[in-house]
Amino acid sequence: MEIAVQNFNNISRNHKLSLHFKNPKGDPLQAAYAAEELIKEKKVKVIIGMDKWEEAALVANIGNQSQVPILSFAAPARTPILTSLRWPFLIRMASDGSEQMRCIAALVHSYNWKRVVVIYEDEVLGSEYGNLALLTEALQEVGSEIEYRLVLPPFSFLTDPIDVVQDELIKLQNQTEARVFIVLQSSLPMLTCIFGEAKKAGLVGNDTVWIVGNSITSFLDSVDNPVFSSMEGTLGIKTYYSSNSSYKRFEALFQKIFRSEYLNENDFQPGIQALRAYDSIGIITQAIEKLGSNITSPKMFLNSVLESDFTGLSGRIRFKDGMLSDSPTLRIVNVVGKKCKELDFWLPNCGFSDTLYVEQGKGRCRNNDGGKTTGGLSGPVIWPGDLNGRDPKGWAMPSEAKPLRIIVPRRTSFDKFVTFRIGEKRPVGFCVDLFDEVVKRLNYSIPPVFFEFDGQYGDMIEGVYNKTYDAAIGDITILAGRAEYVEFTQPYAESGLSMIVPLETEDTTWIFLKPFNLKMWMVSSALFIYTMLIIWFLEHQTNPEFRGPRKYQFGTALWFTFSSLFFAQRERLYSNFTRVVVVAWLCVVFILTSSYTASLTSMLTVQRMKPNFSQFEKLKNDKLNVGCNNESFVQEYVRDVLGFDHDKIKVFNPENDYTTEFERNSIAAAFLELPYERLFLNQHCKSYSGTKATYRFGGLGFAFQKGSPFAADFSREILCLSEEGNITLLEEKWFAPSPECSTSATNNNVESLSLRSFKGIYIVFAAISTICFLLFLFRLLRNSRPHHEADGGHLTPGGKSGTKYFYNGEKTRVPRRASTFAQALDKDEWGSTKWEYVSNSDNLENNYGSPQAEIEMPKIPRHKDQR
Repeated sequence: MEIAVQNFNNISRNHKLSLHFKNPKGDPLQAAYAAEELIKEKKVKVIIGMDKWEEAALVANIGNQSQVPILSFAAPARTPILTSLRWPFLIRMASDGSEQMRCIAALVHSYNWKRVVVIYEDEVLGSEYGNLALLTEALQEVGSEIEYRLVLPPFSFLTDPIDVVQDELIKLQNQTEARVFIVLQSSLPMLTCIFGEAKKAGLVGNDTVWIVGNSITSFLDSVDNPVFSSMEGTLGIKTYYSSNSSYKRFEALFQKIFRSEYLNENDFQPGIQALRAYDSIGIITQAIEKLGSNITSPKMFLNSVLESDFTGLSGRIRFKDGMLSDSPTLRIVNVVGKKCKELDFWLPNCGFSDTLYVEQGKGRCRNNDGGKTTGGLSGPVIWPGDLNGRDPKGWAMPSEAKPLRIIVPRRTSFDKFVTFRIGEKRPVGFCVDLFDEVVKRLNYSIPPVFFEFDGQYGDMIEGVYNKTYDAAIGDITILAGRAEYVEFTQPYAESGLSMIVPLETEDTTWIFLKPFNLKMWMVSSALFIYTMLIIWFLEHQTNPEFRGPRKYQFGTALWFTFSSLFFAQRERLYSNFTRVVVVAWLCVVFILTSSYTASLTSMLTVQRMKPNFSQFEKLKNDKLNVGCNNESFVQEYVRDVLGFDHDKIKVFNPENDYTTEFERNSIAAAFLELPYERLFLNQHCKSYSGTKATYRFGGLGFAFQKGSPFAADFSREILCLSEEGNITLLEEKWFAPSPECSTSATNNNVESLSLRSFKGIYIVFAAISTICFLLFLFRLLRNSRPHHEADGGHLTPGGKSGTKYFYNGEKTRVPRRASTFAQALDKDEWGSTKWEYVSNSDNLENNYGSPQAEIEMPKIPRHKDQR
């Protein structure tokens, strides 16, 4: 401020400024007395200062009474309603704490820290309650919470502050597991004491996080070396200001004057408060220059100050409702050695960014949702302790001296999940092997110690919730009610409610019909009839086997088609079209008979069984007894959700064999969770069956304390193990089915063959048959037309028509040419006696060596005058 006043007085000819200082020593009442004294005795026109809101509020009342503008470097965490009306002469050169609290919450969420500890030195009027409320809301928005509040009295009130801090830190260690410490506000002596004692207690080391607020970071540059050594790895929130040419000129002049007064300080940098103090003089000088000679009016001078709009060393200076209108740009700094290393920016409505100029396209927001996504800061961060390149967990990590306390159920429905063997302290089972596999994949060690628990699963969750144990492993079902108290991992097994019932042998009287379904039988029968008609039509014209009376013709066609199913047909075929149809039909028959035989064989060789009850509604309506596990939540679920009467629910202990309850007929069905059902059926697949799980649960998982980072790490590794198939290998190791329940022996669901499987061959055969029928019909129509020229070729030399004989080996017939297609299909063709077979008395020998042949001669009607 002296530098700014000197610069103004050197260039101004009309006005001169003079400074009068009063030190209230942190007492708000002393600040009010000092302000009143300055106004009355020194006749000051403006009062500048007050870096605490309690001081500013009291001094503002004095300013209202005297009509003297008050420039304050402090602002309340939450701006009260009608503040500008209550204190019209108060000008706040600061912003409220909302952006800073949002920045801290985003920083916590970016590293997935779920629980934090807040530490602050309380003032006489409890000024930090406003910031504490803002931080609580900001953390809730990102899914985190404050686990513990360490409130320290003012340092000046303590006779032995070291003992007080030590006692409070011991309480903190015993009552909390979170190791993310946020120091909102503290004086320099108290800050030195806090970090010194925390380092002695082991709270500044591996997997611990320390974050300090803007009010502390602003004076870190003036802290001596011992404090810096204890704050190594601390993150701080700092209001950003530009290091432009104006700042560099001011910095050089500031350090020159500072070193001349403080010879032992060589590396002091002006903070944000120093820059705002310099800019406050600039606000006054600009208002004076604007008003000229009218500065005697307090209200005019106040309005001129509120109309300020320029860029100072601390940033943009303009006011709205008596407070800086522009939200501050914050920056994350990291205490490294003797300095603060600058990391990412925090931009309002953007989140963390590695550059300030996101809006000009020179950078990008890594958290464009306001910091609600995880991922951490862009630059490398130096953390307390030695973490070997990983981020701290922010949690009390287990060690050999303080191992991870794990509670394990002593009794389970099936001991293959987890059990304690006699004489052994470490449990065995599928869950324990899965736990060990996950621990091997973590990049940090977890020495565990296991505790047996003989009680309800709900009580196990309660033990983790009240911090008696750190975690619970076993066959624990993830439920919504339980998730309110503990942090569950991703499920490692599917869970749902299933019902087990005894099986009864299925009736096999009509099993020979089941290889084909109804539609398949119907279409196959229709195709059979269609084939029979096609064969009859193609053969009955020329084949004597298919001639004779109508019943005889269809009987022959039916017999021929049916015998072809067994490849036993004997009738000879005369037409090539028929031969094509029959070949295609035999291919269809071969495929159908092979498939039918294979399906029927499977159905006959596999034991056909079905459950007694397929729906639990029948059990409930018939008032039958059902069973469930005594240690499970299923008992309440069956009663409250499924609606079974309490006296119809039989509860039995895990040691009892489920089969014994069924054999005694004490229960008609048993309700089990899906993993237990599968394990039970793996051993008793021949006698019992399980229904499909209709009611789903969250699955089986491990439980950790709320906020524990182990839950997220275990979830990630469980997903990796599942994707890599390792969980399946563990299931095969522990839940292998008995030999009689192998996959090949327990597949009782042989389905009937459907039309879909044979649609292609049916279409091909139908197309071939239809094409042959159409070709034959076309040929028949063409030959049935009258041919006078052809008839002339058959005339005898005497001019009379001759008869042409056809010899077919055993019989010779003399056909009568049909003049039309209708004549070819007249009654004479359907069995009339116009065709006769005449025996050859001379036993004519044929060309193929037949001893005898018959000549089929048509009867020649005689004229009544002929003899």
